[in-house]
Parts: sequence; C-alpha cells; structure tokens
Amino acid sequence: MAAGPAASWPYSKLFDQLGRYLVSYMLVHNYYQWRHRGAPPPTLSALQKVAGASPRQTAGFVASLRAGRLVTVEADPTDRRATLLRPSAVMIAEIGRSLRLFVEALDRLDIPSEGIPRAARLDDPDTLGDLIARSAAYVLAHGTLLHPFPRVLFFAQRDCGYPLLTAVIGNHYAQSLQGAAPAPSLRRRDLSDRLQVSVAHIGSLFAEAEARGWFKVVAGGQLAALDAEFLAEFEHWATWQMAHVERLRVENDSERCTT
Repeated sequence: MAAGPAASWPYSKLFDQLGRYLVSYMLVHNYYQWRHRGAPPPTLSALQKVAGASPRQTAGFVASLRAGRLVTVEADPTDRRATLLRPSAVMIAEIGRSLRLFVEALDRLDIPSEGIPRAARLDDPDTLGDLIARSAAYVLAHGTLLHPFPRVLFFAQRDCGYPLLTAVIGNHYAQSLQGAAPAPSLRRRDLSDRLQVSVAHIGSLFAEAEARGWFKVVAGGQLAALDAEFLAEFEHWATWQMAHVERLRVENDSERCTT
C-alpha cells in the first residue's frame, strides 16, 4: 500500500481520502448489486442516497470521475430514460487495492487448502468489484470497519494519509522484524513524490502525529519513535480487514453452492 498505486496521478489523490473513497466505494456497490442481485439501477440519484456526502458534492465528484474516464454512463436496458453509472476496471482496482492487499496478506498467513491463492481470483475486475459490493453492503448494514479505530481514521480522512500511515508502519516492521521487506522511505520529498501531495502536507501529518504522541519521524526520514498502543490499533484494524474479506469469501462460496 505504501508503494503507491499502479495507476498514475491523479488517481491516487482522487481516491486516497475517505470521503471521496466512500463515494467511489458505494458507486461500485450500486453497480454490482444491480448487476448480480437485482438491486435498484445504479443511477446518480441512487448513489446520492448512500454516498455519505451531500448530493451536490456527490454529483460534482462523479462528474470528475466521468471526465477522467473512471466512470462511464450507459442506458438502462429496461428504462431508456435512466442513466446508469458503471465503474471502470482502473477505478475498481484502485478502490479495491487495500482489500486485495489484505487478501494477499491472508494468503501468506493462512495458505488456502485448495492451493489457489485467494488474491489470484481478484485479478479479474468483476470479481474484485463484486467483493467491494459485498463489503459495502456489510458497511451499509453494520457501519464501517474503520470508525472503531480513531487513529487509523484520522489518517484516512486526510489526502493520502492512509498510504502515508502504511509507509510508517512498514518502516517500523523493516527495522524490527527479521526478513522483513526493505523500508519504504519516510523522507518528506520521497513521500511527496510518491503520493503526489505537497512536502508541507507530509510535514503537517508528521507534526500532528508527533503532537499526539503516535510516532516521530526525524530529519532524514528516520522513524525515531512509534507508540505501542498506536501500533496495536493498526494491527487490530489489519486483522479485522482480513477477517472481513475472508467472511465475505466464505459466504459467497456458500451462496454459490446452494444455487
């Protein structure tokens, strides 16, 4: 996650902020719930009811997605007057990136008995899109998995804050765990270039984290301190994500068997 998205700028900044992410997340949900489960057509009006943003903000953001060819419109085959919003494969990959990476982590921790990695199935955009849809349906019914973790939420609500947080956690693991992957750079300029936000924005996030006693990054991009409770919260969040996607997979496989 800290390495940055495969898609180029400005996709990372479009999606790596919670409010914009949720609009996109629910757009994918609406499309696949309609396509696979007979939900109402995925129109702008339907999205505005579940997006978590104002109708005006939602409409403006969808217009930006359409301009970037991340969302296309098509006519409803049952009602030619209705305009349906369809997410592109690039958008699905970006919105599903964190989910897919948690599935990859789960594959390492719990090798599937059938020998086929769970994450391999998610190379298909429609399979990943349907996973996002089922995850969003859970969120609509029970609330987000993120809000019980206020420190993770703090970063997710800021532009590219969540990828920055994963860079910090990855840097800690690289220093403390034998055989861990090389540390992602925490130099402000390196993070600015990777995440496509200003150096000042990176510095502001670092300063706020230090003021709250969560972690401290010193000159040269060295992680000088990381609060144990902060790390435990991130790890708890990570296990919830892995348990969430595994539950969705098992439920989906069960549904297929019964049908």
